[in-house]
Amino acid sequence: MLKVQRRLAANVLKCGRNRVRFDPERLDEVKEAITKNDIRVLANNGAISKSRALNTSKFWARKRKKQKSYGKQKGFGSRKGKKTVRLNPKRTWINKIRLQRSFIKLLRDNGKINPPDFHELYMKSKGGFFRSLRHLKLYVSERGMIKNEKR
Repeated sequence: MLKVQRRLAANVLKCGRNRVRFDPERLDEVKEAITKNDIRVLANNGAISKSRALNTSKFWARKRKKQKSYGKQKGFGSRKGKKTVRLNPKRTWINKIRLQRSFIKLLRDNGKINPPDFHELYMKSKGGFFRSLRHLKLYVSERGMIKNEKR
């Protein structure tokens, strides 16, 4: 029923057959339309129309974003990549340098290293020489910088 009309309307309206809509009150007019021109006239009159395209909605994406702003949906199952990937590089640097500097200052305040060694370690850590606190400790122990420790 109305198969030909639907095909012609899809062609005229430049859409798929499933998007073609016929006005239920004017079906008898649509049945009589057998040419493209008839279909065109009915489309202009509003007896035939096309429904909107059903694309992917942004509703759920917006909802997820809002939830994440509240701190939800950020559990281990939602995470991709390592911990370091999710952390801001500047924040990583700040954490690392603070740890190293506090360790160097602790050594200085306890009198374990002399001022020139303190300055050397401080400047090296500032320049990004040490990968981690463990690397710094290894460096100090290998050079025998700590007083009262056998070389």
